[in-house]
Amino acid sequence: MNAIKHILTRYTAFLWAILKPLGVWGVFAVAALDGAAVGLPMDVVVGGYVSQNHGRWLLYVVMAATGSALGSLVIYAIGYVGGEELLRKRVSPARFAKLHNAFEKHPFWSLMFPAMLPPPMPFKAFALGAAVAEMSISHFVLAIFLGRMVRFLALAVVVLYFGQDAVHVVRIFFSHHFHWVLVFVAVAILTWFFARRKAKRRSTKLLEPS
Repeated sequence: MNAIKHILTRYTAFLWAILKPLGVWGVFAVAALDGAAVGLPMDVVVGGYVSQNHGRWLLYVVMAATGSALGSLVIYAIGYVGGEELLRKRVSPARFAKLHNAFEKHPFWSLMFPAMLPPPMPFKAFALGAAVAEMSISHFVLAIFLGRMVRFLALAVVVLYFGQDAVHVVRIFFSHHFHWVLVFVAVAILTWFFARRKAKRRSTKLLEPS
């Protein structure tokens, strides 16, 4: 664990040396490249920016979320033009069917929730799935922006309270226990869904004539 943290710390320092001259646009550029299918350690980058300047943490979060959403338009273009074949190559037939059904029923949430989670969540597959399902560009960009905002806000809070080293601990945790994270998210989504459904039924009963 200590060896991994040491390597990641040195890698973070190397990244910061490259990005620092770009100022706030550095986090935007990295997020856009990451969104456009160039896999980059966004959590490390955002955490580094927040750690270096606590006073501008919200600006970094917004810039990272915006860059990620706009960069993902490259994935959208690929998926919209001919992404179904590409998506079928990347995922199993069963998973493709699940993605298709999810975007048919709840397109916005089916993209926003994966956007909230860090790697190893295969977010690019969900972005391709949204494009193949012909999700509107505005909803596509908004879903990714909101999902990334939640993710980077949580990351910024962790850095502000526990320091930049906490980012590496979180990354290692997600890498080794990602299945438990998915279980937690699934339970949270189901709880929200049933609570919303119950609230709708209650409001419907109130509106019914006595």
